[in-house]
Amino acid sequence: MADGDARRRAYIGSFTAAGGPGIVMAAVAPDTGALKALGALNGVPDPSYLALSADGDMLYAVSEKAEGAVVAYRVTGDRPEPAGPPVPVDGNGPTHLAVHAGHVLTANYGSGSVTIVPVRADGTLAGAPSGVLRHSGSGPHPSRQQGPHAHQVQPDPSGRWIVSVDLGTDSVRVCALTDGVLDVHREIALRPGSGPRHLAFHPDGSRAYVLNELTPTLTVCRWDAEEGSLKPLSEAHVLAGAPSGDAYPSGVVTSPDGRFVWTATRGEDVLSTFAVEDDGLRLVGTVHCGGDWPRALAESGGFLYVANERSGEVTWFAVDPETGLPRYEGAIEVPAASCVVFD
Repeated sequence: MADGDARRRAYIGSFTAAGGPGIVMAAVAPDTGALKALGALNGVPDPSYLALSADGDMLYAVSEKAEGAVVAYRVTGDRPEPAGPPVPVDGNGPTHLAVHAGHVLTANYGSGSVTIVPVRADGTLAGAPSGVLRHSGSGPHPSRQQGPHAHQVQPDPSGRWIVSVDLGTDSVRVCALTDGVLDVHREIALRPGSGPRHLAFHPDGSRAYVLNELTPTLTVCRWDAEEGSLKPLSEAHVLAGAPSGDAYPSGVVTSPDGRFVWTATRGEDVLSTFAVEDDGLRLVGTVHCGGDWPRALAESGGFLYVANERSGEVTWFAVDPETGLPRYEGAIEVPAASCVVFD
């Protein structure tokens, strides 16, 4: 566990099948946001997405393979230690995971499902899933939406609900987690063919922003935690002009003060900045991501961090406090980088 800002750490996932080193640990300079690599763990194939426990004592990683798995590490000093063997998730290609209410949940893209793995009191994985929620449905895209493709799972800000975002079915499912099983409370349909990939909540819990991969847009939604309902209100284009080809938006985050929303778009290698307004979002501008194929985006300590998969580095940006526009500051090499999380 980190001990104050002087010992803040970042954990970077990567695709080992594409030459990635596994999980990279990095020190974070609190004043500049700069990262300094401390070493790597390479015991699990394709640890493409990571999540920390609330107290920072445990790190969890997916293994994004056909026979997907999740693995736990105990955070001790600069090098986390394995805390048990990988646990199969009974799903194909887990792309995302979240820690909530004594469970780790994985979104399995290939099988279109969400897996629930119980966590023991000491943070280790219990050894087998307590349940698997299998999505159903399809969409109009001829090759990307022939079936469900769960891409993200996370709790809402109130902690009452779990939301899963499905690119293949053009929908977001709102679920209740009870006794280790997910039950669908509502399934919210988004525009056919939009291909929702990731969702970020506004810090005040009143809105959610769904980033669509098959069309380069953000869907602005009203979120009602009392009812567990998500209502689409409008869409905002993430690019100022038409993309040169398929754009492949990837990541979306909100600023801690709720004034800005940022997205990453792989096909154009750009970060887009939106100002949050009463009636939706206003595109402020775009900047280059500092690499090639920005797969994931994170905010920490007033800085933006981008995992550039194809060029193999994590870049970081200072944020203009007035406009929200990022300014490139530096990078560290991480081949096949796929995500970055902070303690």
